[in-house]
Amino acid sequence: MSQAAAHSTKILLVDDDPDILELLEYNLAKEGFTLAKAMDGKEAISLAQTFNPQLVILDVMMPAMDGIETARRMKSMPELKDVLILFLTARGEEYTEVAAFDAGAHDYIIKPIKPRALVSRIKAMLKREIVEDLQDLIEIGGLVINRTKYAATFEGKALVLPKKEFELLTFLARNPNKVFNRDELLEKVWGSDVYVVERTIDVHIRKLREKIPEYYIKTLKGVGYLFSIEKN
Repeated sequence: MSQAAAHSTKILLVDDDPDILELLEYNLAKEGFTLAKAMDGKEAISLAQTFNPQLVILDVMMPAMDGIETARRMKSMPELKDVLILFLTARGEEYTEVAAFDAGAHDYIIKPIKPRALVSRIKAMLKREIVEDLQDLIEIGGLVINRTKYAATFEGKALVLPKKEFELLTFLARNPNKVFNRDELLEKVWGSDVYVVERTIDVHIRKLREKIPEYYIKTLKGVGYLFSIEKN
């Protein structure tokens, strides 16, 4: 991660030990991260709503509200549901670590940890998140599909797609130039535990072709459907 990228990344530090906060702030500020601090869970949640961090570094044992409950509440809030959470704690019991990941943690580090190692872990986590975000964005010609936002556009114009149309289009676009028969599409998009007739696929394909150019989805007669990245 470049220094410029770090400058645009906001990190919220949450720990009831002022010495730990000072140590974290010193080492992360040197890397160019934008920082905010809180000393308990309630303060952290209030601050996070205005600070809008990309990453929260949480202790487990804190007054007012512990780190596990703090993470759980953050993840339940629409404006914070995508925040990355890294636990940095002295609690090394397996059940505490499991509870942390159940609450939405992305990483769990047991104190003490060397500052350089922590910075490396943080950068790796942020880089991985950037890669995953890019994978959620599909661009083919004038068609753009954003899987995270459940939105699609063609040549800048928003497409109105019901859930299954969006999922069908996304699946095909993620597997370009591969032929899928109706049974395969039903299983991949609707699931094997849902009863849907094969005709459903044809109807959804027809509706998609009304919204995007037909050349995107080709029919191989007697075989199935193929998402093409070429007009011809």
